[in-house]
Amino acid sequence: MKTFDYTIKDEVGIHARPAGLLVKEAKKYASKVTIRKDGKEADASKLMALMGLGVKCGQTVTVTITGEDENTAYEALMTFFKNNL
Repeated sequence: MKTFDYTIKDEVGIHARPAGLLVKEAKKYASKVTIRKDGKEADASKLMALMGLGVKCGQTVTVTITGEDENTAYEALMTFFKNNL
């Protein structure tokens, strides 16, 4: 299991466009990717679950990756967050 915290820098938070891109990225890997904020958790491969977290700019999320390709997914998702969120 790999985890990292990330503070959202996108001025409108995790809204439809980056959430859709995040879902596509998460679905590339066999590992399960979850996003947690304020005690709520969402499967990163489910768009409506991600949107339901209501993540705003300046809030910190915890990303957890568990599975057979977690190391590859970890590196790719860290890069994704830095470049898109």
